[in-house]
Order: sequence, then structure tokens, then C-alpha cells
Amino acid sequence: MFRKKYFFFDIDGTIAVNFPRVIPESTRRTINALIERGHFVSLATGRMRAMTKEFVDEFGITNMVTDGGKGIVLDGKFEVEPLEYYPIKQLTMELDEKNIPWAVCLSDELVCYSKYPDFQTLMESSIKIKGYIDFVAMPDLDIDIERNIYKGFVYIRKEQEKDIESLKYVSYTRYQENYIILEDDDKSIGIKKIRDRMNIDDRDIVVFGDNTNDIKMFKPEWTSIAMGNAVEELKKVATFVTKDADDNGIEFACKHFGWID
Repeated sequence: MFRKKYFFFDIDGTIAVNFPRVIPESTRRTINALIERGHFVSLATGRMRAMTKEFVDEFGITNMVTDGGKGIVLDGKFEVEPLEYYPIKQLTMELDEKNIPWAVCLSDELVCYSKYPDFQTLMESSIKIKGYIDFVAMPDLDIDIERNIYKGFVYIRKEQEKDIESLKYVSYTRYQENYIILEDDDKSIGIKKIRDRMNIDDRDIVVFGDNTNDIKMFKPEWTSIAMGNAVEELKKVATFVTKDADDNGIEFACKHFGWID
């Protein structure tokens, strides 16, 4: 007997692999099969909505948890809250004191502003993200004026993190060696908003992820799938650990649970 499930997929390292991001053919096949069978399919990402366009276009997805849980899109309707202002303010002040470059997104668009004129060059030369987002020099950027911050980037090596006291009071994720992204890390908040509005039973929620920013959405009342390439912390709290994202991991899990043939 068919029972509708509500799937929430992380993007980077889960649906998409490598850089530039590519979607494995088995993942395309599986997500399309889930939709065709009548399941609910949503993205659950730390990305802003503007950064999800390629995936929305690929699958025709109209439901999302974005901004690490700060935003949701339900039936195409978008709502989002900015990051908490005061911790970001304190962090940027400390970063400036220690001459550590940073940039922030002031709206849901693929543009990030920085007081540091060489910020884009630093990012592109070290992690090759040209085309992912535009970094624009804004010499007079003032966090006291631009209070609505939706995402931030800090050009900082891992060994430097311990020297920045203010990092203890913000949520961030390290995806690459030389930078962190300032973003909320509780996607379960957005999932719960969708759950409550749609009156979804917890036992029908399924989440897929791979990184530390997915840990908070791996709730014991939900079915949680960690990719084979996931960090160990996530695997430890998962319902099931599947194969790597680029080794048919999503398809393998969905077949294992009988959600697709």
C-alpha cells in the first residue's frame, strides 16, 4: 500500500557532487521517480533561494528549506528571515581588528559585498568559485546600516578559527580549506514549518545530508539518511548510511527502503 513520504534533500555533497556541481544520473532518475510516484520532494539547503535555481529548473521543485532553515518555499511562495544581527556585528568588528577579510549578502541575490577590494580575487584564486556568486567591493559597507544579512563569507584558514572569539556565537560551515560560510545551521526549523502547515506525520519525513550543517535536521522522529561521503558526526546520528553521493547513494537508499522500484 502506497504511503506518501516527504523528502528533504541537502544539495552540496548529497544531490550534487564535485565542483562545478554536477548531479549524478542515478540521482536525477531517483528524484524524478519519487515525484512521479506522488511523493513530496523538497530541497533542504544552507544556500539562499537564489543559489538553487539550477536544481529548481532541473526537477521543477516548488518546495524548499533555504538559508539553513531561515527560509522556506512552499508551492513557490518564499519567506525568509535574516541572520541574527548582533552576533554578526560583533564578528565583523573582530575580523576587521585582525584584518581577516569578509563579505555579506544583503538580499536574496547572487551578490556578496565586501569592504576588502581583493576579496573576490582571494576567493576565486583559492577555491575556484567563479560564477557561483559575485563578490562586489563596497568600501563604505556599514553593518550598522545594512542590518539585514542573509549570508556571509569569511576568508579564514581552519587553524585561525580558534583565535576569533566571536565565531563561538554564530553558525557557520566550512566547505573548503580557506573559507567559511556564515549561515544558519538548523534546517529542521524550516522543515517543521512545512510540516505544521501541511499537517505531515513525523514518521513520513525523510531527510538526506552529508555535512555538519545537516546534523540538526537528523531528528530521531524522522528517517535520516547520511551519504557514504558524509562526515562521521552525521553518520553516528543517522537512521541509515547509504553509498557515496557519486556512487548512486540516493538511489541505493530509496531502493533499500522501497520508496522506488
